[in-house]
Amino acid sequence: MMNRRQLLGAGATVVGAAAWTKTSAMGLPDAPIMESASTQSPLVPTSGPDYQPVVTLNGWTLPHKMNNGVKEFHLVAEPVEREMADGMTAYLWGYNGQSPGPTIEAVEGDRVRIFVTNKLPEHTTIHWHGMILPCGMDGVAGLTQPAIPAGKTFVYEFDLVKSGTFMYHPHGDEMVQMAMGMMGFFVIHPKDPQFMRVDRDFVFLLNAYDIDPGSYLPRVMEMTDFNMWCWNSRIFPDIDPLVVSRNDRVRVRVGNLTMTNHPIHMHGYDFEVTCTDGGWVKPEARWPEVSIDIPVGAMRAYEFNAVHEGDWAIHCHKSHHTMNAMGHDVPTFIGAEKSRVTSMIRRLQPDYMPMGTRGMADMAEMSMPLPDNTIPMMTGWGQFGAIEMGGMFSVVKVREGIASDDYSDPGDYEHPPGTVAYEWTGDLPAASSTTGAKTQAPAKPAPEPAAGHGGHD
Repeated sequence: MMNRRQLLGAGATVVGAAAWTKTSAMGLPDAPIMESASTQSPLVPTSGPDYQPVVTLNGWTLPHKMNNGVKEFHLVAEPVEREMADGMTAYLWGYNGQSPGPTIEAVEGDRVRIFVTNKLPEHTTIHWHGMILPCGMDGVAGLTQPAIPAGKTFVYEFDLVKSGTFMYHPHGDEMVQMAMGMMGFFVIHPKDPQFMRVDRDFVFLLNAYDIDPGSYLPRVMEMTDFNMWCWNSRIFPDIDPLVVSRNDRVRVRVGNLTMTNHPIHMHGYDFEVTCTDGGWVKPEARWPEVSIDIPVGAMRAYEFNAVHEGDWAIHCHKSHHTMNAMGHDVPTFIGAEKSRVTSMIRRLQPDYMPMGTRGMADMAEMSMPLPDNTIPMMTGWGQFGAIEMGGMFSVVKVREGIASDDYSDPGDYEHPPGTVAYEWTGDLPAASSTTGAKTQAPAKPAPEPAAGHGGHD
């Protein structure tokens, strides 16, 4: 497995905080390479139809060049090192220096030409998942094209006939190559700049790996027992927040290339499902949700109006998918008396700490010795203490007055006085302690516009 320095070579140059380099050969368009694992600023269009560019969570958008009216892109399939979180790196396969690869953005009606250079140790292809195109451009090795041999460059060229959210991934040795992280987003914006326009547009892929603590390579043959549940090959607490300004119209596009479905739940809002991998959902057919299940191999997009300020959790609602590497064979010790066995173990291992007798929350607050290249099962800290999460978890941060081009973390939310849950230190109210007592419901405040139903309908 080659590292990034070997792959880039001694002549690579790093440009600014984005940390990407350009390579070119024999007239091919540049192939930018991203080394940073942080969310990059959106790539604002400078020509052609206007559109609101997407923001790839912990990722970036691939630049293109125009050649006689055709948008040209250059993807390089190669081994990469992906920082999954601070203190943990995975040796994956990806595109242009990262896994997932860069997001490709274009406009409905564009003709695109995509050069794919294969720097993997085996052949590959690219399938343009969900897109309408000529059969010979569909990217299925052996069926629609010969596989791209190691060291060779192939060209895909087709017209973008519909707008929406799509994905790309190999269709050659797919079991290994997708398990190694080869995937990316392809966003086609509507030709009409005002159709389905939003103020902020986020995209991320759901992916999963089985990486033993202390190791770097995923187990590519694993089918069910994963221990790294990721968004764009990142795990909490190092998944960047989704930062929006109050009253923004926000779209979140989520694609699933794992082996199981994921119910994505967002706190503080209800939202409308406005797009699937099959296309836009007509207004009369949209439905309200607070959780949306993303099937395997599918994409869902939802929208809401950011009217409620705060730090709102967003996560997969399968509880084991908000944990990091862990032992799946650990017995349940809740209620067990472990003081005697603890005393015996400490004679051999003085630092031994018993866990599990009262649940596992203690793990989030302890600084336990860990193997190299892994992070705790539960981790992350907020202004009120341990967050006790991992894996597929992040935060939607809604603030007043965020600039339209600002996606930086605004820090902790300053709660207005009287709006944080607190400890009750007095006696219970008499009515609450009396059997059969009736309590009067508080008067209902005037309803606010439902998220996803105001301002843009």
